[in-house]
Amino acid sequence: MAVTRTGIPIRVWCWPGNQSEQELIRQVKDDLREWKLSRVVWVADRGFQSAENRRYLQRCGGHYIVGEKLRGESKEAAAALARQGRYRTVAGNLQIKEVVLDDGTMRDRFVICRNPEQAQRDQHVRDELIAQLKTQIAGSDKLNVDDRAKLHARLKTKRGLARFLRTTSTGLLRIDRGAVSAEEHLDGKYLLRSSDPTLSAEDIALGYKQLLQVERGWRDLKSTLDLRPVYHRREDRIRAHVLLCWLALLLIRIIEHETSDTWRNVRNELQRLHLGTFTGPAGTCQQRTELTTRQRDLLRTLKLLEPARFTRLDPAPAPAAQAT
Repeated sequence: MAVTRTGIPIRVWCWPGNQSEQELIRQVKDDLREWKLSRVVWVADRGFQSAENRRYLQRCGGHYIVGEKLRGESKEAAAALARQGRYRTVAGNLQIKEVVLDDGTMRDRFVICRNPEQAQRDQHVRDELIAQLKTQIAGSDKLNVDDRAKLHARLKTKRGLARFLRTTSTGLLRIDRGAVSAEEHLDGKYLLRSSDPTLSAEDIALGYKQLLQVERGWRDLKSTLDLRPVYHRREDRIRAHVLLCWLALLLIRIIEHETSDTWRNVRNELQRLHLGTFTGPAGTCQQRTELTTRQRDLLRTLKLLEPARFTRLDPAPAPAAQAT
């Protein structure tokens, strides 16, 4: 899905689930090139950060903001994290620090983002894991070699504990203090890479957060609009189903932007408007309920006419004349 800075979905794509995402992003770029947009900055998560993808996104003057793996094997990411510098606060829960690396051929900007609240949560989780690991390996020095090897193998299957476990040269199990220190250095942080020289570090950090708009769009498609389950079997019908749900999402986002309120609140308010059918001696009529102030404001904001007060008036048939 492609969205604007304000979260308006402008296009949606649909492919079989077994296709490589690394190749799909290039097709998306080629499709959007037909729109002749003057400036495009691609925002992608860590799954698209290969060097080949980054260079492809830079074709025809494009630029990118992509997430980098903190614990990956990227030498540039390791160099950026190792640079000294002060963080500056750009939002209540966001601190940033910029690092520029120039290898002579390509110049990439790295922005290290830190969330103090997330850093506290990361530290709390790590403390619990280390306490659990200490309990598991307590008294392991007294075990024989085979039992200690079984304990080591069992702990290695637990990903959270295995990161902080090491064995000494004599085969004893210990807490890896070096790994603990390295993890402390990454608490609450995520790393961004950008090729755009004109964006400020704050724009890069806030631009990456716009991925939340895409994730929110998919979440609304799957939950609010019931995109799944899909019972179609033909590919054209599946694509049509997705397209119709996307059009509904487009209407929802426009309503949210126009009213400055969530779709759930708008829907709940407008659902209080009812049409009643009343039958009496004079005939049958259909009359809507009185509009509340909030409902009237919503309709005016969305430039929609108020529904008619009466939609049906059927007078009772005249009684038949009696014979004299």
